[in-house]
Amino acid sequence: MSKKNWKTSVIAALAIFLFAVLTYTTGTGGTFHYIENPLRDALGAKFVWQREPDTKIKIIKIDSKSLDAIGQFPWDRSVYAKLIDKLEQGKVKAVGLDVMIPEPSKDPKQDQALAEVMAKYKNVVLPVNFNFPAKQKANDMLEYDRIEVPTAAINAPQSQLAHVNVFSDNDDKVRRLIVGLPQKDGKVIEAFSVKLANFALGDSEKVRWDENERKWYRGSKVIPVNGRNQVITQYYTSPRQEKDLLTGYDSFSFSDVLNGKIDANVFENDIVLIGPYTTGLQDEYMTPMSNAIKMFGVEIHANMVQSILENKFWSELEKPYGIFILALIILLGAYLFERYKGKTSLFLFLGLMVFYMLVFVVANEALHTYLPIFYPLLAIILMYVWSIVSHYLAERRERSRVTGIFGRFVPKAVVDQMLATGEEVKLGGERMDISLIFVDIRGFTTLSEKLEPEQVIQFLNEYLDVCTKAIFKFNGTLDKFIGDGVMAIFGAPIRFDNHAEMAVRAALEMKKQTAMLEARLMEKLGFTVRFGVGINCGPAIVGNIGSEELRLDYTAIGDTVNLTARLESNAKPGQILISDNIYERVSHLFEIESMGEIKVKGKELPVTIYQVHAEKSDS
Repeated sequence: MSKKNWKTSVIAALAIFLFAVLTYTTGTGGTFHYIENPLRDALGAKFVWQREPDTKIKIIKIDSKSLDAIGQFPWDRSVYAKLIDKLEQGKVKAVGLDVMIPEPSKDPKQDQALAEVMAKYKNVVLPVNFNFPAKQKANDMLEYDRIEVPTAAINAPQSQLAHVNVFSDNDDKVRRLIVGLPQKDGKVIEAFSVKLANFALGDSEKVRWDENERKWYRGSKVIPVNGRNQVITQYYTSPRQEKDLLTGYDSFSFSDVLNGKIDANVFENDIVLIGPYTTGLQDEYMTPMSNAIKMFGVEIHANMVQSILENKFWSELEKPYGIFILALIILLGAYLFERYKGKTSLFLFLGLMVFYMLVFVVANEALHTYLPIFYPLLAIILMYVWSIVSHYLAERRERSRVTGIFGRFVPKAVVDQMLATGEEVKLGGERMDISLIFVDIRGFTTLSEKLEPEQVIQFLNEYLDVCTKAIFKFNGTLDKFIGDGVMAIFGAPIRFDNHAEMAVRAALEMKKQTAMLEARLMEKLGFTVRFGVGINCGPAIVGNIGSEELRLDYTAIGDTVNLTARLESNAKPGQILISDNIYERVSHLFEIESMGEIKVKGKELPVTIYQVHAEKSDS
């Protein structure tokens, strides 16, 4: 490959790299987050057997059935107290009530009932809600306006409070757990799911915040949170999924448990989450598991509890490493796509796409790391598109170059027709009916003796230019220059039925155009030179003749060619001699004089020849 092509490819690769890096690093999830996130969800999705819900996590639903049985929301706080007391009697591991209770009840006895339960059972968790502004000022922190806490009438201790906030990504899907949120006084409020999971974890395995290191730990393992204390978790259920052998958390209607239809012993050693489970209560969100149906908040918390229990957290590759991957992908693509073309290039393109997606899946499964997915694929696509455009432009340039070179041997109209029709000059020879012209300068030796070599070359070029232009004007093919002579073919490689006529017209054009040159030479030297022209037509072998590997010459061979050369050698200065074959085809078009028969070398019988004087007038 030429240095120029490599230079262009490097510039293109650099431009694509800068574009990919810019879009990858702009904002949360990059410029194309609306493609990146769904694509990542699809490739990172787990099979059903990989996301079996934990049977020790159960959901008590505040559903339509319960609303019908107990009444419209909000409920009497003593209702929650009664249910929690039942669960505690059944030796539940922990209870999380995902219902905000910010205002005191009109009846203090209701709050007192719940306060007594909270004081009696330390494994009961109530929610705290951080109110965030509509737009965050920075990507590396979460700012809040105020905090909604349970009413003081319940007297819930700090150790039994946890935040229930979820923060959606740019595409409004919840993928991350906010492990903890710092208050303005510096104290950290753990997530609802974290607080509940810690009741089931041993002391050495609990989730904790290390103030000195400013890190979150799950046991001895660092939780890979981002600047907002968020970590990507796994979903083990689809929205509102019913329990079966492999999917869905055990869920029960609030009213069924409250009235004893469901025995409280069912919840022994379980983590129980109580929360809204109907659309009317407006606690539902889109998740990676959602297509159209949203997931209730209590389901999201249940999934996050399981992620904590199983210590399965995912992290995103740090931006510098992602940029390195982009650079590597683009360099590899630039090399492969510039080196290979056509089907090979297509297979390499598809192979690179599939290979990187496999790398993504392996990193996701083995390392619990999300590599950038859309941006490297976009870089591969852009590099492939560039290679197609680049190769196309290069082929166009090469085609123009070859056309220009070939155009020195055949007229542009012939070249265009060959390209348009798709006809190819066959390797080897093809028998064709053609006409040939041999032209030679009479008196060239004498001229060479009287002029300087540079003047001879200049004169010769002028004469040959006249010949070439005349040949091309009538769609002839310049076969070769033979010293001070010219050989031309008419009717090949593009076939013309009137090739004999075109050959004669080309010869008359040469005679006409050389008149000025002859006059100038006579004035300068006192003598002049003229053409001798021989024209013949008939069958000949036309094609590429020579060495297939080293050099090919497009020419014609055969008896028709030999006779043409003999006619030219017998032509006197200024004469255009044609054969009987030509005469039969063009006698009605031109003024032609019979010159009788001559004996030519290679022929046993004499050959009748004719001289062409001019084109016949209309009169």
